[in-house]
Amino acid sequence: MTAEFKDRRKAELARIHIAKAKLGMDDDTYRDMLWTVARERSAGDLDDAGRARVLDHLRGLGFDDRGAPPNQAPRRMRKPPNDKSRLIWKARELCKNATPPRDDKYLDAMAHNMFHVEQFIWCTPAQLHSIVAALVIDAKRQAKKQPGDLPDEPQRA
Repeated sequence: MTAEFKDRRKAELARIHIAKAKLGMDDDTYRDMLWTVARERSAGDLDDAGRARVLDHLRGLGFDDRGAPPNQAPRRMRKPPNDKSRLIWKARELCKNATPPRDDKYLDAMAHNMFHVEQFIWCTPAQLHSIVAALVIDAKRQAKKQPGDLPDEPQRA
């Protein structure tokens, strides 16, 4: 066996096992699938044609093995969600889209009421996250109310 053959075999076996995990197959289902498709009970016993048939079958079940080449560096992750400038932007956007629209004075009042901080831009990322969460909850509450709705009345039995 050449080194290239061993590397390709190893990569194909890895893809088969990744597909098994991503498709959520239990061991019995996986071994039954191997037997049905390639007449083997273990992926290690598969020849080139068997590995190709199994991978084709797994792709047919929804496994997508098209991704970045293995030697390519992974993509950089996005900025963490507690980045202060993003949270300030998010809070301002939620206020701008609120009904009625609100300004920084509203956010300053929230920061003062919630954390005893005079201006919301002075809040820590954790505090800003709490303010954004409160604004999201308020936006959802406002979305449920339609214009012209009357205040909620107690339910009568």
